Amino acid sequence: MDHIDILQEMLRYIDAHIKEKMNVEKLAARAGFSPYHFCRIFQWSVGYSIMEYVRNRRLAFAATELNSGCRIIDIAVDYGFETHTGFTKAFRRHFGCSPEIYRIHASFDIPKLPILEKTKQYINGGIVMEPKMVKKPAVRIAGFAIKTRSKDGENFKAIPQFWTEYMTDGRCEKLHREAFLKSHEEYGACFPENPENGEFEYVIGLEVKEGSAIPEGYHVCTIPEALYAVFSSPPADGANFSPAIQGTWKYIFSEWFPTSGYEFAEAKVDFEFYDDRCMTETGKVCDIYIPVCKKVT
Repeated sequence: MDHIDILQEMLRYIDAHIKEKMNVEKLAARAGFSPYHFCRIFQWSVGYSIMEYVRNRRLAFAATELNSGCRIIDIAVDYGFETHTGFTKAFRRHFGCSPEIYRIHASFDIPKLPILEKTKQYINGGIVMEPKMVKKPAVRIAGFAIKTRSKDGENFKAIPQFWTEYMTDGRCEKLHREAFLKSHEEYGACFPENPENGEFEYVIGLEVKEGSAIPEGYHVCTIPEALYAVFSSPPADGANFSPAIQGTWKYIFSEWFPTSGYEFAEAKVDFEFYDDRCMTETGKVCDIYIPVCKKVT
């Protein structure tokens, strides 16, 4: 086997023993290299130092268990982190957000193993989804809300169902007829309530005029001012619109954040923005606003 084949086998070995103690000497011996040579060819071929790669894979595997209902500290210890604080710092540094935020939005698929023979094509410039950076003032919205949580992917079912009910039971038409509205673009905003348990409030709302009195029966809240990374979901028809939006969320948290140089701005609110582009039969597009700040290294 050449060194790429050997390293690919080492990546499989690391995944298979992800919860066990590892060090450079042990991994180098298994690969049949001296520690010095192993570290050099690993970083050259994979793009990370060997122990940085192991840490990142442990974080990726830990991320898949965040919707299991287990306490975050228990997951952290299971993957070799001694404290909740240490795990959270490492998780935020890698994924650009806290475990509590990640468990609300991100996919929990088993992380794919890197294929080394394909690495070069991505380094040299694959097609990626780049966001626009927009600073947006605070927005007051009125509408309707549900409480849901990320455990077992509950939110991925509850939110599309909430939208279906809102669009078909008369609430949408009633809200859009109100005189207190400033615009008719719709927001789908997430307000974390109990991050440790992945619980949050999801609000469908429209922007209201400043100083307007809102009658009872509507949920009223404010999305705070923030700098946003704005992503557009790929165009889709009605049947594939929700999966396209969820796929964009997955891309943001699984691929964009770790290499972006940004992190999720705490105490801010992310939201989906639905305008006239959502009203077409085909080519439906939704914008996703992620509050960000520069990552502190």
